[in-house]
Amino acid sequence: MQITLGELAKLVEGTIVRGAEDAVYMGLSALTDALPDEVSFFGNPKYADDLSKTKAGVVLIPEMEVNAPESVALIRVSNPTSAFERVVHHYAAPKRPFVPGVHPSAVVAEDVSFNPDKVCISPNVVIESGVSIGDGTFIGAGSVISIGTKIGRDCQIKHNVTICEGTIIGDRVIIFGGVVIGSDGYGYQLVDGKYQKIDQLGIVRIGDDVEIGANSTVDRARFGETVIGEGTKIDNLVQIGHNCVIGKHCLFVAMVGVAGSTRVGDYCIFGAQVGVAGHLLLEDHVTVAARSGVINNLYSGNTYFGYPAVPMKQNLRHTMHVKRLGKFFERVRDLEAKVAKLDGSESNEDASAGKPD
Repeated sequence: MQITLGELAKLVEGTIVRGAEDAVYMGLSALTDALPDEVSFFGNPKYADDLSKTKAGVVLIPEMEVNAPESVALIRVSNPTSAFERVVHHYAAPKRPFVPGVHPSAVVAEDVSFNPDKVCISPNVVIESGVSIGDGTFIGAGSVISIGTKIGRDCQIKHNVTICEGTIIGDRVIIFGGVVIGSDGYGYQLVDGKYQKIDQLGIVRIGDDVEIGANSTVDRARFGETVIGEGTKIDNLVQIGHNCVIGKHCLFVAMVGVAGSTRVGDYCIFGAQVGVAGHLLLEDHVTVAARSGVINNLYSGNTYFGYPAVPMKQNLRHTMHVKRLGKFFERVRDLEAKVAKLDGSESNEDASAGKPD
């Protein structure tokens, strides 16, 4: 890349606070790593110390006073994180070109509904009977699309994805490699001392603009649908159990597991390694901090942490109480020692009182 300060300000719709419009910059980097010919951004107040020490050539800053070295040019924008993302997209390496058509090694059933002039089907893809694929969709090499699946427009099904029977996928969905959509839910019953499989007859429905990270799984419902709501973003190595209903615009960070039949509201956030038990209700705007265990219903607008997950303030109080236990025990021991000493003194006095003069 090569961009002047003036061009950069125009691209991000910002105002130059400091610096020469004709100064040229050649790259993008974080505050701590940026060089004098690179662009960076200040999007979070907790990185104020990094900003004060940065060697970047220019930094995108918010609508607030900041402390940056005099040598650093500054551009004020409404949202530095979004503005920097715009620069990244503008100068990032070109994306894989969309070349419509069906590779000769792909196996596509005769009744698959799609426009070969508007869909890209890569090498060694298998698409079974009854599938429909919307215009602008890319199917990566080695992927398998099973019977009766419906895929919307402008989706990206990356390499080696498995989409099982009857799955319904909306528009602009991104699914990364190794993902399995619609595998059987984990259902068994004990019959005559042996676990017997319970048939999983439902499907998975994925809303528009959902993203599912590598090696994640979404199980089909026993009956009805497992649902991933519009705009929800799922990280790598996440499991969503059968008959779960996930709301709109939720975030699932790596290694989250949600057991079957749990319902999650809109705009919920789950930190890494959160475990959620089955048959629970989590209301809208719930945040669960990393490595928490959810075994009860959670209520709207709260942040939860711990095992079992409780409101963050309550968990912090419990933690402080535990930290104070050591001093508490020391005080109890001191008091017991004083009481024992007093009891001993009283006993001696009683004994002395009984002796003849």
